[in-house]
Amino acid sequence: MAGILAWFWNERFWLPHNVTWADLKNTEEATFPQAEDLYLAFPLAFFIFMVRLVFERFIAKPCALGLNIQANGPQKAQPNAILEKVFTAITKHPDEKRLEGLSKQLDWDVRSIQRWFRQRRNQEKPSTLTRFCESMWRFTFYLYVFTYGVRFLKKTPWLWNTKQCWYNYPYQPLTPDLHYYYILELSFYWSLMFSQFTDIKRKDFVIMFLHHLATISLITFSYVNNMARVGTLVMCLHDAADGLLEAAKMANYAKLQKLCDLMFVMFAIVFITTRLGIFPLWVLNTTLFESWEIVGPYPSWWVFNLLLLLIQVLNCFWSYLIIKIACKAISKGKVSKDDRSDIESSSDEEDSVLPAKNPHNPTTNTNGTSGTSGTNGYLTGGPCAEEH
Repeated sequence: MAGILAWFWNERFWLPHNVTWADLKNTEEATFPQAEDLYLAFPLAFFIFMVRLVFERFIAKPCALGLNIQANGPQKAQPNAILEKVFTAITKHPDEKRLEGLSKQLDWDVRSIQRWFRQRRNQEKPSTLTRFCESMWRFTFYLYVFTYGVRFLKKTPWLWNTKQCWYNYPYQPLTPDLHYYYILELSFYWSLMFSQFTDIKRKDFVIMFLHHLATISLITFSYVNNMARVGTLVMCLHDAADGLLEAAKMANYAKLQKLCDLMFVMFAIVFITTRLGIFPLWVLNTTLFESWEIVGPYPSWWVFNLLLLLIQVLNCFWSYLIIKIACKAISKGKVSKDDRSDIESSSDEEDSVLPAKNPHNPTTNTNGTSGTSGTNGYLTGGPCAEEH
């Protein structure tokens, strides 16, 4: 075990040439980031999760009820023992051959059976009230941490001159404000990593998991080798748009379409500006070129920049989704349901619920949830936002 730890904490990987861990030990004159500081993030992540539960129950839920958002989930599918057995024991997404077989067995038309399976899948989805509470919690946290980050950074020299991130590196002291900022962000993303398995399941689960993993790795890497200054720029920049996304989702769940559209437009502008403009031209420029000029590359420097480039790839992917949604909004006159939605719904012409022998029977709505016409779903996370 000692040999594995010695290999993992090899100074030639983590630190620049001629720098040792002994050089970065805390003294009476200066405090530096220590790897063991990061253990604090685990109990804090659990604490944040507990705070979230209390917040959603005693603050977000009353707000949702005040906006007439009810706890009703999607409308339940008509009870049918044969279809239920197929759904639970065989598949939730029957193929064309199985649909035709069920159609003959039940004497239902294929379209009605498809609707039954769609409704049955939606039946397991959370209510609009649950989604509103989740979005309100994220909105509150993102607003707080972004506000804190701006207030902290405006007093630092490296916000105005990014070369300050590398002067005297890695002998840059750790201030209490910087330490708090880092541990808070790391704890929050650890809480998201764990709660992702219990939160609303979305189509981009794997992408968001990858995003959270890359974010945690970046925060950990930059703290351990004292790249904390540039790390604060990355965190604050990626927090800028996340609150607007959650605000748009809350407006959608409350059926405030105009407010939803406005918040989404603001979110799209901020997201694309910060992540496709400022991030590569400002942050990647300093981590790739200014640091090379002032400090020079070393093994963990390469890993850190590769992680930043991975984050940028995710930013490009989410920007594509945002632009796609914006194009649909222009054609429809409002923000439409996005490709990462947490609930399925049928198209306007497929709104029948009750299957019948006669495919021309009158139909009723199958959306099964309120507010599905807006930004219903986690548009970009989370990412990044979920992102980062």
